Amino acid sequence: MPELPEVETTVRGLARYLEGERIARVTLNRADLRRPFPEGLVQSLTGATVTSLGRRAKYGLIHTDRDHTMVFHLGMSGRWRIEPETPDKHDHLVLETGAGHVLALNDARRFGSVDLVDTAGLYQWPAFAALGPEPLGEDLTTQHLAAAFKGRAAPVKPLLLDQRIVAGLGNIYVCEALLRAGIRPDKAAGSISRKAIDRLVPEIKAVLSESIEAGGSTIRDYAQPNGELGYFAANWRVYGREAQPCLHCGTPVQRMVQGGRSTFWCAKCQK
Repeated sequence: MPELPEVETTVRGLARYLEGERIARVTLNRADLRRPFPEGLVQSLTGATVTSLGRRAKYGLIHTDRDHTMVFHLGMSGRWRIEPETPDKHDHLVLETGAGHVLALNDARRFGSVDLVDTAGLYQWPAFAALGPEPLGEDLTTQHLAAAFKGRAAPVKPLLLDQRIVAGLGNIYVCEALLRAGIRPDKAAGSISRKAIDRLVPEIKAVLSESIEAGGSTIRDYAQPNGELGYFAANWRVYGREAQPCLHCGTPVQRMVQGGRSTFWCAKCQK
C-alpha cells in the first residue's frame, strides 16, 4: 500500500499540472472505487480552479476555489497517470484542465477512495478528526511520543502504526526508523527510555524525508504520477531483508508478525 512518502510524491507531481489550473472536464468511468464516488463530484469540480494541493496522513488533497476539497486515497494499487498516451481500463476518474493536461486516477484493485469535503471543515471531517500529528511536522516531538507511550504495555511498533498517535506512518518506515533508533519493535512502549525516544523522533523524520527525496518505495503497483518508479527500496536497511545481513552489523535480519504484518528487525542493533 502506498505510504506517506508515496502520497507526498504523488501530490507534488500533481501540483505541477493542477495548481492554479481550471478543471475543464471531469469524467467518471465507473460509479465507485472502494465506495461510490461522491454525489455532485463532477458538478463541483467542473469549471473550478485548483488553488493548492496538500496531504494529510496518507490522503491527497486537491483544494478548489469553490470551497471544496477533493480527498483521495490510493488504496492498495492506486496511482495518478499524467498525460497518458492511451486510456486504460483502470482509469476510473479523469481530470482535464483548461491548459489541456489530462490526469487519470488509475486503480486496478479499486481499494482507493475519493471524497468531496467542505474545505472549511476539512480537519473536522471524521476521517481526519482523530488523526495524530504529521510525522514531518513540528507537532511530532519527544514529548508527544513519551506521553503516548506512558504506561503502555503494547509493543512500540503497533503503537507507531496507530494513526491516532502519528498520522501517516506505515509498516516499511516504522521498521526502518526503529532500526535506526536501535529500538526492538516488540518492546513495551511504556518501558522505552526518554533517551531512546529522543533518537526515534528524528529517525522517523529522516527516513520519511529520504524516501520522499528518492520518489518513494515501489512495491507491486506503485509509481509516481510521471510513471517513474520510487527508488527508496534500494535504501531499505531492514525491511524485506529477512535472513540477509544487517547493513549495520552483519547479523541476519529476523522477521516476526505483529498485528498481521511482517516486522523486520536486527536482534543485535535493536534492544
